[in-house]
Amino acid sequence: MNGRMALAGLFIAASLHAQPPGGRGIAPVRTPRQAAPVDFTGYWVSVVTEDWRWRMVTPIQGDFASIPLNAEGRKLGLAWDPAKDETAGEQCKAYGAAAIMRVPGRLHITWEDDNTLKIETDAGSQTRLLHFNGTPPQPPKPGWQGYSLANWERPVRGSGTPQAGLGATREGVQGRSLEVVTTQMRPGYLRKNGPPYSGNAVLKEYFDLSKERNGDTWFAVTTIVEDPQYLTEPFVTSTNFKKEPDSSKWTPTPCSAR
Repeated sequence: MNGRMALAGLFIAASLHAQPPGGRGIAPVRTPRQAAPVDFTGYWVSVVTEDWRWRMVTPIQGDFASIPLNAEGRKLGLAWDPAKDETAGEQCKAYGAAAIMRVPGRLHITWEDDNTLKIETDAGSQTRLLHFNGTPPQPPKPGWQGYSLANWERPVRGSGTPQAGLGATREGVQGRSLEVVTTQMRPGYLRKNGPPYSGNAVLKEYFDLSKERNGDTWFAVTTIVEDPQYLTEPFVTSTNFKKEPDSSKWTPTPCSAR
């Protein structure tokens, strides 16, 4: 009997030792805001390092280079008429979620609440809400920015700083810290000159934040638009943003169809 009691005592002691400080082995529940592995809040400016001719100016009609449009999508794109969009009150067709991150300008990122990250754009004065614990509305309520579900990517091999001499310190894990999937988008344009995406398109985004040796903070967002109605394959782009010290250059402007 004494041997059994001693063995039970050792088991209980080992179990208590294995529990984290604070008792009972139950970790406190953290909100997405508290659990954020990186901080995307602040003011950011897009740095146009590629696709200048399609982003900094409105491309000429029919210039759909690099966009994998199918025949139906190309036909619709060639019918682009900015005057018609203005008359219909649809100047924001090129500022929807599937295209807005490619529009040159500035972003203001804040937490609307503990479960919702908000991205505001000065170009087009748009607002995106990234819902960490949300449920898309049913029936769907399409809008220019659709409905975005977000999550923090979990570590595969852990996080931390790279070895000395490797340059920038990458925050997050595996180079991608924030994943976003957007649906329920109102049909719009992938560029200002009319290449379309449909209301059934799905937008996938991967946000990657890094800090450079000189103190600059950047993030890149990889954007994947999937739309079997108008695209022959996913349309993939990568866009760079640099953090700004304050709001002094923040200048909201309305959407423009031209």
